[in-house]
Amino acid sequence: MEESLHDDVKALLDKDFGDDRILKQILRACENDEVISNFERNYVKKLAEKHLGRKPPVEPNEIPPKEEKPVPDVVIPEPSTVQQTQTFQTPPPKITSENKKNSKIMMGIGGIALVIIIAIAATYGGMSTDSPGVVDDPITPVDASLSIKSDLNSYDAKDLISISGNSETSGTANLSIENQDGELVWAEQVSINSNGKYSTLAIAGGPGWEKSGTYSLIVDNGKETKTTTFTFTS
Repeated sequence: MEESLHDDVKALLDKDFGDDRILKQILRACENDEVISNFERNYVKKLAEKHLGRKPPVEPNEIPPKEEKPVPDVVIPEPSTVQQTQTFQTPPPKITSENKKNSKIMMGIGGIALVIIIAIAATYGGMSTDSPGVVDDPITPVDASLSIKSDLNSYDAKDLISISGNSETSGTANLSIENQDGELVWAEQVSINSNGKYSTLAIAGGPGWEKSGTYSLIVDNGKETKTTTFTFTS
């Protein structure tokens, strides 16, 4: 249980600051070690700084990125010209009358054999004039399995949205919600558990949630993206 967050929520409830329903939901999550979204943490943080005198944490100075040195251009040498080799043609053999006679006999035998082959092919369904092509064996990429869902199909203003899903990748996944105009109204990066599951909570409301309509819930694990929708009433 997070003591500082738990104490701030109790103090806000005791002094009647903020939305009681949202603060009670966060208090229950703290006491039961449930997932608390960044949106809810920032909500408590801003109320505590405004009404409880909490000071914002001091961010460490960012280290300027190292200046990258320019990579020199690589000069590719031109290939040297290939000397042409001289070929010697041998004189064609002399054709005698006997060779001409043998050639005519062989051509006659070849013509007869060709006629027989064509007749046999026509008997069994004809000859195919198409030349065989080379068929490549494509490698079909296998995308990682990814899913996302919300606990309800429709929400009203200030409702809690429970988001969950599966991913065969490890590490983290990026979640986001876009309104009916395609504007980003919520985003969070969640950790994927060892069993491939993830979950978090979001509050339906805030900047960008002014219009009622169909909102898109999106997950991106770095390999693929999946989207589902829900209706929102402002």
